[in-house]
This record gives sequence, C-alpha cells and structure tokens, in this order.
Amino acid sequence: MIAVLSMPTAAEPDAANPYTIDELAAASHVPSRTIRFYQSRGALMAPEIKGRTAYYGPAHVERLKLIAQLQDRGLRIDAIRDLLASIDRGELDLAEWLGVEQQMQTPWSSDQPRTVTEDELYELAGTRRPGLLSDLQRSKLVERHRDVYLVRSPALLSIAMKLEAAGIDLETALEGATIMRKHVGRMAADLVDAFVKRAGDGDIDARDLGRVFESLRPLGTDAVRVIFGRTMERELRKLYESGRMAKLPAKARRAKRS
Repeated sequence: MIAVLSMPTAAEPDAANPYTIDELAAASHVPSRTIRFYQSRGALMAPEIKGRTAYYGPAHVERLKLIAQLQDRGLRIDAIRDLLASIDRGELDLAEWLGVEQQMQTPWSSDQPRTVTEDELYELAGTRRPGLLSDLQRSKLVERHRDVYLVRSPALLSIAMKLEAAGIDLETALEGATIMRKHVGRMAADLVDAFVKRAGDGDIDARDLGRVFESLRPLGTDAVRVIFGRTMERELRKLYESGRMAKLPAKARRAKRS
C-alpha cells in the first residue's frame, strides 16, 4: 500500500477568536500591513496561533479602534504602546487619562487665525495708511489668498499696529516678537519638563497633572507679566547707567515702503 500524506489543515476559529488577519482587516477597516506594524511595535496584542494560522478576536477590534482614537489625538505609535501597556498593567485608568489629556489639550489662548476681507483687515489694523497691506504681507503677519486675507494671529497684529503707532516699525516689532517667542517657548518647555519630572519622581500625582497645568493658566500669565516687568526695569536701568543711549542717533532712518 502506498501511504497518502495529507497536508495539515488550519484549525477552525473559535467564538473568542473568529478572525484571520484578513478578516480582522475587513472588520476593523485597518489594512493587514498596518495591523502587522502595530503588532511589531507592541501596540496590538499578539494573536492566538492555531496550526499555522493566527486568529484574532473582538478584543483586537476594540484595541484597533482605541489606537485610531489615540492617533487622532496626536499620539505616535510608540507613545500609544506605552500608554496601553500602563493601562493593561492596571497602572492607569483610560477614562481618567482621557480626562487629563482633554484638560491639557484645551487651548490656552483665544487668539485664533481669522480669514478677513480687505475692509475687515483695515478695521483690525485700525489704519488705512498707504503700503499697509504689502507691509503686513511682507512681515508675514498676513497672507493673501485671492480676495481674502489670512490673519494668523489677530492679537499679534493688534500689538504690532499699536507699536507702529508708537513709532516702532513692523520689522522691529516682529524681531521683538521672534525674540520673545524663542525665550517664552523655551520657558514653557522647561516648565512642562520640570512638572513631568516631579510627577515621575512621585512628588506630584500624575492624575493631577491636568489640574496642575490648568492652574497655571491665570497664574502663569500673571507670573510672566510680573517677572518680565521687573526684568525689563532692571535692563532699562542698566541701559541708562551704561551711557549707551547718549551715543544713539537722534533721528531714526525711515525704511522706504514699497
């Protein structure tokens, strides 16, 4: 007799793990290659292997939905992996984390970009002086899009126009804004790092970080105003005492406006 060798057949899926990877892709609307990528990065738990086939269950579908939601919130896959690992170990409650995250994502400033007409732009600027529109575009305070203008920061535009009315040209005002943005940006980054480190050391409950940063909204603004004001007083006093002002030209050169 000749023995007939039969190829091994794949095991049948069970109720707990009903999907092959292609079926999971169809059920979750996530491509198979993306599912494999999530597994390789540790964000998606491993499937159950039966024979030569990997089977996935409803938990994988829910995890893929959660990964998509966290990506929509701006998290990268490695951050999602670490977050989900903490949740799986019981170290973090997802609903609690989402509440903290929502607190921290709330805008700190009401200054939002606006699209305005030419007349509305003049109204925002508070003047119709000749050359204003070209100056604003050149300084990148405003971008023209056909018949409308995009004002990225109405508040900064207002500040720049007030400075111009006081005799400070737009170029100088924007140079000052760049300096402040650089140093305030570094200050904010260092402040966040300091609070996160304290939370990592156990001095602050990580669940309270949202409340901590929320308290900084009014207090931080007040602190910056006080510290900036006192520092400017000191720097101006140093400028006066140095005698540098006596060496400055009495009249400023006016840049030609195109």
